[in-house]
Amino acid sequence: MALGMIEVFGFATSIIVADAAAKAGNVEVVALDKNKPANGDAAEVPLIMVVKLQGDVASVEQAVEAGSNLAKQRGLFITSYIIANEAEDTKKMAKINAVGRDKFNILEY
Repeated sequence: MALGMIEVFGFATSIIVADAAAKAGNVEVVALDKNKPANGDAAEVPLIMVVKLQGDVASVEQAVEAGSNLAKQRGLFITSYIIANEAEDTKKMAKINAVGRDKFNILEY
């Protein structure tokens, strides 16, 4: 198993990047997380999001490449990283996210 992370600017970007990544490889999108820069309350600071994916190493590599390329095409890519054979504690931490702590609700169907 592997953990892939793609950091981008904007919530909408994170959704389309997650979609592209999930379609490109046999991966599970485990979380969308927001990062708040030190001056994150300033109006001119864009929202930073991380798309977190898990799956076998080859699938995660494919997914991260596809999602990263999409974000790069839009000029909204920050960075990406893959952890192959992540530790059990890392798997647990990957599912932790800050989305939802500000009254943002996700409907389950």
